[in-house]
Amino acid sequence: MRLTGRRESTNVDDRRHIRGGKKAGLGLGGMIIAGIIIWLMGGNPLSVLNYADTESIFMEQGTSASYTPTEQDEELAKFSRQILAGTEDVWTKEFQKMGRTYRAPRLVLFTGSVQSACGGASSSTGPFYCSADQSVYIDLSFFKDMKRQLGADGDFAYAYVIAHEVGHHVQYLLGILDNAHKQMSSMSEKESNRISVRLELQADFFAGIWAHHDNKMFNSLEDGDIEEGINAASKIGDDYLQKKAQGYTVPDSFNHGTSAQRMRWLKKGINSGKVSDGDTFTPSYQEL
Repeated sequence: MRLTGRRESTNVDDRRHIRGGKKAGLGLGGMIIAGIIIWLMGGNPLSVLNYADTESIFMEQGTSASYTPTEQDEELAKFSRQILAGTEDVWTKEFQKMGRTYRAPRLVLFTGSVQSACGGASSSTGPFYCSADQSVYIDLSFFKDMKRQLGADGDFAYAYVIAHEVGHHVQYLLGILDNAHKQMSSMSEKESNRISVRLELQADFFAGIWAHHDNKMFNSLEDGDIEEGINAASKIGDDYLQKKAQGYTVPDSFNHGTSAQRMRWLKKGINSGKVSDGDTFTPSYQEL
């Protein structure tokens, strides 16, 4: 991506020198789901592919910790601030088109563990969005794991992670997230999972919307960038992860979408650029 000279968002809370949190949950399942990290650590992703209030672990209360960022860490932090700034620019204009005001989410950078308004979280949770404090949480080491363990590398692949989580914030501002969660609270697990898939695919679509307009505004995309994003999407489908972890899939447990679905909705957002084309709730589940 072409980012030289791009502004960096100041809406960032850098907590990389602080570790802690009483209770850690899986949050609002990011574009790169928590199951990836658990799988990488040898666990079963089926047990973790849920939102923040479904699972919890206990850690020490927040404390200062010795942390010296590497040059790569600082580059990733700057990159993240630039991508967040790009989402702010794009979504501010898109909300204006809808006659609305965009309130940008805060980006929280952490190392090891963190406390959010949705509960505590560890690095193994993966990136997540918490609507209770309207913040996106990321341990930058996740990007290194994407490259080393999944072969999902490249700046646009990393940008896709951030843009997907910001997509959940867009859903929150539009009332989509709360409405979906209300529906899920009264459904069977199978049907609740299907609503979750619709949410995640729409967040993928919104990530594509950002890429479309960011490129128009800043000529940011280079040859191979979109392929990097599509490759990342293919590596985080529920079917791909489950096959890697256990050799077979359990479709009723899918709650983020298959690789084909995630690639399709990301590409649709990139090609369309129209928020109105991102309705993942009206089509039948089989048509997603």
